[in-house]
Amino acid sequence: MTLTIDYYLAPQSPWTYLGHQRFVGMAKASGAAVNVLPIDLGGQVFPVSGGLPLAKRAPQRVAYRLVELKRFSEWLGLPLKLQPKYFPVPGDRAARLILAVASLHGSDAALRLAGAVLRAVWVDERNIDDDATLIELLGACALPAQALQASQADAVQQQYQAATRQAIAADVFGAPSYVIDGEVFWGQDRLDFVERRLLRASSQKK
Repeated sequence: MTLTIDYYLAPQSPWTYLGHQRFVGMAKASGAAVNVLPIDLGGQVFPVSGGLPLAKRAPQRVAYRLVELKRFSEWLGLPLKLQPKYFPVPGDRAARLILAVASLHGSDAALRLAGAVLRAVWVDERNIDDDATLIELLGACALPAQALQASQADAVQQQYQAATRQAIAADVFGAPSYVIDGEVFWGQDRLDFVERRLLRASSQKK
């Protein structure tokens, strides 16, 4: 039986960016299936879980966030602009596009696109709330531009809402979160625990 990971992400989250490729590699190495689930973190998850958007956080927390982002980007060897040109930025369009790609082309394609979207914000300083940018990112991922039109369908918006409700029901309160058999792992700094969980599942199958 294939293990499934519910991967709850926010396409504008720096922490999701920092963990994305490591997570993809872990999932692939373990043979786990991945449900790629972009969610409305600021609009719906934070209000019911006690989270605050960046602009409403205490100045100490805002300052420390930058310290931690710098630490992790250097430790992981990943480029990251601490204050990119297009941030904060709405993630809804990109989230719906990732969901549409997952439905049309599978989770591997959705993970590839999610990685490109995250890098666009945090490395290339591009506006992921812009259709032209999203079309270019589709092309860079060898995906058809028509996926953007598909992402604007009511059915995809319903998927987005459903994924967000599913996250709340699973007690997810931040992104990235990885849920395995009901167990929540919050944050890219918990990926070591995700890997151990995957290794344990793999050993149990033998």
